[in-house]
Amino acid sequence: MAKKARWISVYSAAHFAVDFACAFFMFSRFHQEVNWYLLMLIYNFCAFAMQMPLGLGADCIGRERIVTVIGCILTACAFGLGEWPVPAVIGLGLGNACFHVGGGWDVLKHAEGKDSMLGVFIAPGALGIYLGTLIGKKSGDMSGGFAAAVALALFVSAVLLYRLRYGGRETAAADGHRDKGRKTLCGTNLLGITCLFLTVCLRSYMGLIQNFPWKEEGYWGMILVFALVFGKAAGGVLADWAGDRRTAVCSLGLAGILYCLSGNPLAGAAAVLLFNMTMPVTLGALTRMLPKTKGFAFGTLSFALFLGYLPSYSGYGQEMPEAGVYVWICLFSGLLIWNGLGKAVNAWESG
Repeated sequence: MAKKARWISVYSAAHFAVDFACAFFMFSRFHQEVNWYLLMLIYNFCAFAMQMPLGLGADCIGRERIVTVIGCILTACAFGLGEWPVPAVIGLGLGNACFHVGGGWDVLKHAEGKDSMLGVFIAPGALGIYLGTLIGKKSGDMSGGFAAAVALALFVSAVLLYRLRYGGRETAAADGHRDKGRKTLCGTNLLGITCLFLTVCLRSYMGLIQNFPWKEEGYWGMILVFALVFGKAAGGVLADWAGDRRTAVCSLGLAGILYCLSGNPLAGAAAVLLFNMTMPVTLGALTRMLPKTKGFAFGTLSFALFLGYLPSYSGYGQEMPEAGVYVWICLFSGLLIWNGLGKAVNAWESG
């Protein structure tokens, strides 16, 4: 058990380091560039959309740990390309994508049908992005010493991940009905996959448009970030205890109610926590529907994150929406995920 905890702790810490490094690099080096929005689009395309083909490649070669290590190294090496914005941003994005695909694949392989390990792995990334953005904006152009320390942390992460040994079972093939699934994409229910895909698109869009008038008051900005982080982790734990479908629908329903009261900081933070509980649930469900292509499944939902980013990038949803918009997104997400998880259950039981 101790080895298992150490294993997931190293992966979670590496996830924090990679996302922190990417956010810090982008905001400290390129935030003042005239082509900042283009660089952000390139980065997000490489970091999220490219996870789909990279995930398929990882499935083919079957060396997910090596892909993870390459991601850490490529992200660190991008720090040396600061004078060439486009190559640097491409390297940074591809490094991020490789880490997430390889790391996600490895965690899923050893998750033994549980969503809790997924939640613990995913959650620190949000904190890394927040702190990296915050420090990057305040540091101006990258200070050489701090940037070197971040790059060194990535190389250390690569070494630790390469030498990491898992303390539990070596496969997640499984023992339980949750891992009984169809073996190919053609054998799964495409409607269920589509519903889960659209759920993630909506969650990505929601994360970019939601705003609260009290966010800049006191410590509420930081509290919101921790609500996001703990929501992702708690969603996986609760799903293992209460079931995927019940957890997802109840959390979205309660989030919708609390968004109606989101003028109150406590209610708004609780709504954010509940809304993000579905992240490990959707990821776990899709990868169990595609047990032989976990990298591709992980990359598919990352591509959905990229699609959810595009409307905001194009200028839709820049203003602070009314609380009713959040409620409708919760309602529609709940309908999608209810149907998607229901189709997933049918696929597992008939697999």
